[in-house]
Amino acid sequence: MACALSRPLPSRHGRQPVDPQASYDPRVTAADRAGLDLFVEIARQGPRRAAVEDALREAIRSGRLPARTRLPSSRDLAGQLGLARGTVTHAYAQLVAEGWLEGATGRGTWVADGAAAPLRTPAPPATLPPPAAYDLRPGRPDVAAFPREAWGRELMRVMRDAPAAAFGYGDPRGRPELRATLAAYLGRVRGVRVDPAHLVVCSGYTQALNLLTDVLADAGARTAAMEDPAIPQHVAVVGRRLSIVDARVDAAGIVLSGPAPDVVVCTPAHQFPRGVTMAPARRAELLTLASNDGTWIIEDDYDGEFRYARPAVGALQGRRPDKVIYVGTASKSLGPAVRLGWIACPPELVEPLTAAKQLADRQTGPIDQLALAGLIDSGAYDRHLRAARSSYRRRLDALTTAVADRLPGARLAGVAAGLQTILEIPGADERDLQQRLRAASVHVHVLGDYLRHTPSDGRHASLVIGFATPPAHAYGPAVTTLLDTLAP
Repeated sequence: MACALSRPLPSRHGRQPVDPQASYDPRVTAADRAGLDLFVEIARQGPRRAAVEDALREAIRSGRLPARTRLPSSRDLAGQLGLARGTVTHAYAQLVAEGWLEGATGRGTWVADGAAAPLRTPAPPATLPPPAAYDLRPGRPDVAAFPREAWGRELMRVMRDAPAAAFGYGDPRGRPELRATLAAYLGRVRGVRVDPAHLVVCSGYTQALNLLTDVLADAGARTAAMEDPAIPQHVAVVGRRLSIVDARVDAAGIVLSGPAPDVVVCTPAHQFPRGVTMAPARRAELLTLASNDGTWIIEDDYDGEFRYARPAVGALQGRRPDKVIYVGTASKSLGPAVRLGWIACPPELVEPLTAAKQLADRQTGPIDQLALAGLIDSGAYDRHLRAARSSYRRRLDALTTAVADRLPGARLAGVAAGLQTILEIPGADERDLQQRLRAASVHVHVLGDYLRHTPSDGRHASLVIGFATPPAHAYGPAVTTLLDTLAP
């Protein structure tokens, strides 16, 4: 009678042999050990070999298995399908003979060239314009300056040190490490007053606006005042649930008139796209509205870190954290590829906002959250922002000088902060200029792209220039082409 060994026998060669009880798991199938997985739907009736051949022919003919697609070994595929190895071996041999497959000893089996139907690539829409050589659209940072090395270090650190729980489903509000880091950072840099428990991490500003619109509408809000001009997509998001009240923007910021709205969505630090900073009196009016009428203020602080000709303007939320909902994002400070935003909300909104976030997508990617937390904690985020501010300031100065030299009578507005400026050209039609620039392969926006009902004053064209958008090597040629096209 065989007896069970309490431990493996010692090796004659001085190496510990593999414990067969530890290495063998009867639940692990051949398919689990296979190098490649392959879905093959075979007929339930009829000869098994013919069914495998027919299924593979159809997969190749349809283009599901393109040319040079490597197939599992006959042993592996037999294990996946629950068939004898010989059945698959003979099926492979038949398809090789017919020209569907190719194979070589030691190299495996693959789909033959010319056997598969080419996958059709849909033609682009006829109305899709070709990409411009020079992209001066606003609201975009120079993504070529993304801090790849620092971000890569943080990702490696996360992969090495993050707890196992970080790779599972977590708190819909976001990782506690990032919320604690953001609460400290926003307080230090933007004057935001928030407990980490009242921060909700989301996948950018648009999702934040979606979530807040739903939560406030469910709580009884019916109207929302939005700046005019504003980004049309943001207006559409809020307009899903709330009736939009157009609020014009002058040199002092948003202008509110008429009955108090339930919600105000605004950009106090740097209005987009006009670039004005909300005056202290207007900020006070908003806070009075929140106190006396219960209006919720959604503060979009999309590029509050970038200022050039003025001191930093603190977040409005720091004055009334119980009624002002602060929203920030990494899209401008780092790049749109980092889909991270954050909402600093009053305590009463935390629970419904968390529920809305969980329903929307359960959570925002924890790995990027931990990487951003590390980037901020290490000081690399601050260093990146300082370098970006310096670079963008030089670009703005160069544009200002070039406009003064090449376009007499034109002026730049909204140059104190942000990533865009407005180039005002008297006596011109902005749509005509936009088309001329497009023909010269320069992509810009005009103020009319953001206006809803406020009529243009008709005195000048307003081009919205994103001076931060092009990579450094393309900025000079972009400005030269811009001014060459606009010059009289």
